[in-house]
Amino acid sequence: MTTVETVRGPVPVDRLGPTLIHEHLIMISAEFQKFYPELAWSLPREEVVERVVTALQEVHDRGVRTLLDCTAFFHGRDMDFVQEVNQRVDLNIIISSGIYTFDFLPYHLSHRVPPTVEKDMLTRMFVRDVTVGVGDSGVRAQSIKVATDKEGITVNIERVLRAAACASAQTGVPITVHTHPADELGPAVQKILVEYGADLTKVVIGHSGDSEDLDYLRRLMDAGSMAGFDRFGLYLPGTSTMEQRLDAVATLCGQGYADRIGLSHDAVLYSDWGPPGVALKRFPTWVPTHISDVVVPGLRERGVSDADIDTMLVSAPAALFDSIKA
Repeated sequence: MTTVETVRGPVPVDRLGPTLIHEHLIMISAEFQKFYPELAWSLPREEVVERVVTALQEVHDRGVRTLLDCTAFFHGRDMDFVQEVNQRVDLNIIISSGIYTFDFLPYHLSHRVPPTVEKDMLTRMFVRDVTVGVGDSGVRAQSIKVATDKEGITVNIERVLRAAACASAQTGVPITVHTHPADELGPAVQKILVEYGADLTKVVIGHSGDSEDLDYLRRLMDAGSMAGFDRFGLYLPGTSTMEQRLDAVATLCGQGYADRIGLSHDAVLYSDWGPPGVALKRFPTWVPTHISDVVVPGLRERGVSDADIDTMLVSAPAALFDSIKA
């Protein structure tokens, strides 16, 4: 039976249950945390742990059983924190490799131009996280998170995409790509990933739900990828409203695409990227229970069947992890 590695150990893929495909437990700047902890933690660390545990327990209480944490290198991973939290909450937490950048690469990478994608330091980083574990945590990543945004597919970003595709081909783990859907770069991303060995059925084109262009979304899914409706609760200006997202999901389910739709929030349970509490004040619905409390009832009101809801929350996420080799 295929298993997937979680923070607490291997879990059979068919036991993952309802799954949120794109969340973040913590995003904290490593050097600030190490050298200036008083500037990294806006609250005592113990209090932050308590708050994150409480938030995750509320997720569990709604029936969710698995969460994919898409926090990558440069994104603020803290494996000690994640492991401590997961000891106190009965959730399967899957962690990610990858790198979160819209273009910049540190000198350690940019000054080492690889002769082949297989020898790229990025590829080696991603494969190590999957096969050995992230740092000395002993926890093996089971997903690769990369990004494109308004900067487009720059030379550096193309290099990152190639490395992610190569590492995914070697290990069988899925790839999640942060995108800026207004630019409709998803097909270009898919083309690069396929060229370097990725299986598009194991690729999530993240934040696709920010767009209400159904033709664009169908192009992504017809190519095999999952469209990430993974920002429910975060309704940024210029992106789709909650009602528009619900309508889009309902329409696509009616057209037979439920198995290529992933639901999540992209919620960040703690971050030192801004003043504490400001994000939640601005986006009060951006909480990891929004799908359970609001989105699922909203989909049912639009005629989406329980079978399709189960597909989007259970079988489609599980299928991302059913071919892991490492």
